[in-house]
Amino acid sequence: MGGTVWLFQDELFHPFGDSRACEGSEVPLSDVVGAADAAIPEDATDIHYVTRNGSAQVTFVSRRMPDFLHRTGLVPYGTSVFASRYRSKYGLGDGETELPAELCGSGVRGPVLTYDGSSVSVMVERSPFNEESFRRPARALVTYRTP
Repeated sequence: MGGTVWLFQDELFHPFGDSRACEGSEVPLSDVVGAADAAIPEDATDIHYVTRNGSAQVTFVSRRMPDFLHRTGLVPYGTSVFASRYRSKYGLGDGETELPAELCGSGVRGPVLTYDGSSVSVMVERSPFNEESFRRPARALVTYRTP
């Protein structure tokens, strides 16, 4: 019996049997992200999320942040993701981290840039050495809001 519990411990201790889901999540991530039409990048790793009241907060690591920002509609295709009219600096110092209280996993490390839209906002780790590049790979903190 003890071996059987060990085999299924992820399913027993995580909502929906999804080890990426943080405690307190109400629906699977696909239900929220699919509605926002801004799927996380295919190469994303270290994914964690919390879903509440029809919205989600997700953290992940990816090398495809520019593509992700274009697909979300936060930055138009053909435009630099570093164009100042599409992004903002966020008051998170070099090496400081931020992670919302309900979200499990690792937080984003400063410095970061933010991108805001009507249904999604993204905070991405910027390179501490160059304001025109992201960390490689970069962690993102994405908030999908209910429209």
